[in-house]
Amino acid sequence: MNTTQQTIIGQPFDMNSQVAYQPGSVVSRTLIDKKIGTLTLFAFDAGQGLSEHTAPFDAVVQVLDGTAAVTIDGTLHQVAAGQMIIMPANLPHALKAEVPFKMLLVMIRA
Repeated sequence: MNTTQQTIIGQPFDMNSQVAYQPGSVVSRTLIDKKIGTLTLFAFDAGQGLSEHTAPFDAVVQVLDGTAAVTIDGTLHQVAAGQMIIMPANLPHALKAEVPFKMLLVMIRA
């Protein structure tokens, strides 16, 4: 178990406080990394993103702060704090921060 897991497992915590914005950067912090899936927090500064790619498994994005522009198979979606979107396996998707935003990414490898 890594230090992050030792700090948060079995304890309530605020997800927003676990990852900080950095100018011109994307910051990530893995909370759980198991064979069947991962939980990773991200903080994107405005203008930053993840380029279009595909994944062999479904991925769930829960926006914690700000707004994300999420493109799935050519369709643009605006996803705001408190909302989530499921990115289906094998479809191209990308994310872009028009304003700073934070998200929790849940990857399910099954």
